[in-house]
Amino acid sequence: MLLLTISRIIGHNPMPPAPTAKSARPLSPHLQIYRPQLTSVMSILHRLTGIALALGLPVFVVWLMGLAAGPQTYGMLIDLFKTPVGQILLCGWSWAFFYHFCTGIRHLLWDSGFFLGIKGVYATGWIAFGVSTLVTAAVWAHLLEWI
Repeated sequence: MLLLTISRIIGHNPMPPAPTAKSARPLSPHLQIYRPQLTSVMSILHRLTGIALALGLPVFVVWLMGLAAGPQTYGMLIDLFKTPVGQILLCGWSWAFFYHFCTGIRHLLWDSGFFLGIKGVYATGWIAFGVSTLVTAAVWAHLLEWI
Protein backbone atom coordinates (compact mmCIF):
# COMPACT_ATOMS: atom_id res chain seq x y z
CA MET A 1 0.00 0.00 0.00
CA LEU A 2 2.86 2.33 0.84
CA LEU A 3 4.50 1.69 -2.54
CA LEU A 4 1.23 2.40 -4.30
CA THR A 5 0.86 5.71 -2.46
CA ILE A 6 4.48 6.70 -3.20
CA SER A 7 4.13 5.79 -6.87
CA ARG A 8 1.01 7.97 -7.14
CA ILE A 9 2.79 10.89 -5.49
CA ILE A 10 5.68 10.78 -7.92
CA GLY A 11 3.33 10.29 -10.85
CA HIS A 12 4.15 6.68 -11.70
CA ASN A 13 1.10 4.47 -12.06
CA PRO A 14 2.06 0.76 -11.91
CA MET A 15 -1.41 -0.31 -13.03
CA PRO A 16 -2.40 0.14 -16.67
CA PRO A 17 -5.49 2.24 -17.29
CA ALA A 18 -8.76 0.39 -17.58
CA PRO A 19 -9.84 0.00 -21.21
CA THR A 20 -12.60 2.41 -22.08
CA ALA A 21 -13.37 1.24 -25.60
CA LYS A 22 -13.48 -2.26 -27.00
CA SER A 23 -10.16 -3.15 -28.57
CA ALA A 24 -10.05 -3.92 -32.28
CA ARG A 25 -7.49 -6.66 -31.72
CA PRO A 26 -8.68 -10.28 -31.89
CA LEU A 27 -8.87 -12.35 -28.74
CA SER A 28 -6.26 -14.99 -28.08
CA PRO A 29 -6.92 -18.28 -29.87
CA HIS A 30 -8.14 -21.12 -27.71
CA LEU A 31 -9.00 -24.81 -28.01
CA GLN A 32 -12.40 -24.15 -29.59
CA ILE A 33 -10.74 -22.45 -32.55
CA TYR A 34 -7.91 -24.88 -33.22
CA ARG A 35 -8.48 -28.23 -34.87
CA PRO A 36 -6.81 -30.98 -32.83
CA GLN A 37 -3.54 -32.09 -34.39
CA LEU A 38 -1.57 -35.25 -33.73
CA THR A 39 1.19 -33.32 -31.97
CA SER A 40 -1.14 -31.50 -29.58
CA VAL A 41 -3.20 -34.61 -28.84
CA MET A 42 -0.06 -36.65 -28.16
CA SER A 43 1.32 -33.94 -25.90
CA ILE A 44 -1.89 -33.84 -23.88
CA LEU A 45 -2.01 -37.66 -23.74
CA HIS A 46 1.61 -37.76 -22.58
CA ARG A 47 0.73 -35.50 -19.66
CA LEU A 48 -2.47 -37.41 -18.87
CA THR A 49 -0.66 -40.76 -18.90
CA GLY A 50 1.93 -39.31 -16.54
CA ILE A 51 -0.87 -38.33 -14.18
CA ALA A 52 -2.49 -41.76 -14.54
CA LEU A 53 0.81 -43.46 -13.74
CA ALA A 54 1.25 -41.27 -10.68
CA LEU A 55 -2.27 -42.18 -9.53
CA GLY A 56 -1.55 -45.87 -10.15
CA LEU A 57 1.64 -45.84 -8.10
CA PRO A 58 -0.17 -46.34 -4.76
CA VAL A 59 -1.91 -49.39 -6.25
CA PHE A 60 1.49 -50.77 -7.22
CA VAL A 61 2.80 -50.11 -3.70
CA VAL A 62 -0.23 -51.90 -2.18
CA TRP A 63 0.46 -54.84 -4.52
CA LEU A 64 4.09 -54.95 -3.34
CA MET A 65 2.96 -54.79 0.29
CA GLY A 66 0.50 -57.62 -0.36
CA LEU A 67 3.28 -59.64 -1.95
CA ALA A 68 5.45 -59.09 1.12
CA ALA A 69 2.59 -59.80 3.55
CA GLY A 70 2.14 -63.38 2.42
CA PRO A 71 0.08 -65.66 0.20
CA GLN A 72 -3.29 -64.95 1.81
CA THR A 73 -3.07 -61.16 1.44
CA TYR A 74 -1.57 -61.49 -2.02
CA GLY A 75 -4.40 -63.82 -3.05
CA MET A 76 -6.99 -61.30 -1.87
CA LEU A 77 -5.35 -58.58 -3.95
CA ILE A 78 -5.18 -60.80 -7.02
CA ASP A 79 -8.88 -61.56 -6.62
CA LEU A 80 -9.53 -57.83 -6.49
CA PHE A 81 -7.44 -57.25 -9.62
CA LYS A 82 -9.36 -60.00 -11.46
CA THR A 83 -12.65 -58.12 -11.19
CA PRO A 84 -13.80 -56.31 -14.36
CA VAL A 85 -13.00 -52.91 -12.83
CA GLY A 86 -9.57 -54.15 -11.77
CA GLN A 87 -8.88 -55.53 -15.24
CA ILE A 88 -9.90 -52.25 -16.91
CA LEU A 89 -7.72 -50.22 -14.55
CA LEU A 90 -4.73 -52.51 -14.98
CA CYS A 91 -5.12 -52.54 -18.76
CA GLY A 92 -5.39 -48.74 -18.79
CA TRP A 93 -2.35 -48.35 -16.56
CA SER A 94 -0.33 -50.74 -18.70
CA TRP A 95 -1.24 -48.81 -21.88
CA ALA A 96 -0.42 -45.55 -20.07
CA PHE A 97 2.96 -46.99 -19.08
CA PHE A 98 3.86 -48.15 -22.61
CA TYR A 99 2.56 -44.95 -24.22
CA HIS A 100 4.46 -42.73 -21.77
CA PHE A 101 7.56 -44.87 -22.29
CA CYS A 102 7.35 -44.65 -26.10
CA THR A 103 6.71 -40.91 -26.13
CA GLY A 104 9.56 -40.47 -23.66
CA ILE A 105 11.88 -42.22 -26.12
CA ARG A 106 10.45 -39.98 -28.84
CA HIS A 107 11.38 -36.91 -26.79
CA LEU A 108 14.89 -38.28 -26.20
CA LEU A 109 15.29 -38.67 -29.95
CA TRP A 110 14.16 -35.08 -30.43
CA ASP A 111 16.62 -33.92 -27.76
CA SER A 112 19.34 -35.69 -29.74
CA GLY A 113 18.35 -33.77 -32.87
CA PHE A 114 16.55 -36.55 -34.71
CA PHE A 115 13.11 -36.43 -36.39
CA LEU A 116 12.60 -32.71 -35.83
CA GLY A 117 10.99 -32.09 -39.23
CA ILE A 118 7.22 -32.17 -39.48
CA LYS A 119 7.27 -35.54 -41.30
CA GLY A 120 9.52 -37.03 -38.61
CA VAL A 121 7.36 -35.61 -35.82
CA TYR A 122 4.22 -37.14 -37.31
CA ALA A 123 5.92 -40.46 -38.16
CA THR A 124 7.33 -40.90 -34.65
CA GLY A 125 3.97 -39.91 -33.21
CA TRP A 126 2.11 -42.63 -35.08
CA ILE A 127 4.90 -45.13 -34.33
CA ALA A 128 4.75 -44.35 -30.59
CA PHE A 129 0.98 -44.68 -30.54
CA GLY A 130 1.03 -47.91 -32.56
CA VAL A 131 3.87 -49.55 -30.63
CA SER A 132 2.34 -48.73 -27.25
CA THR A 133 -1.03 -50.15 -28.33
CA LEU A 134 0.51 -53.29 -29.85
CA VAL A 135 2.75 -53.97 -26.86
CA THR A 136 -0.19 -53.50 -24.48
CA ALA A 137 -2.29 -55.90 -26.57
CA ALA A 138 0.54 -58.45 -26.63
CA VAL A 139 1.11 -58.24 -22.87
CA TRP A 140 -2.59 -58.64 -22.11
CA ALA A 141 -2.96 -61.47 -24.63
CA HIS A 142 -0.15 -63.23 -22.80
CA LEU A 143 -1.59 -62.47 -19.35
CA LEU A 144 -5.04 -63.70 -20.35
CA GLU A 145 -3.40 -66.75 -21.97
CA TRP A 146 -4.74 -66.01 -25.41
CA ILE A 147 -1.30 -66.78 -26.85
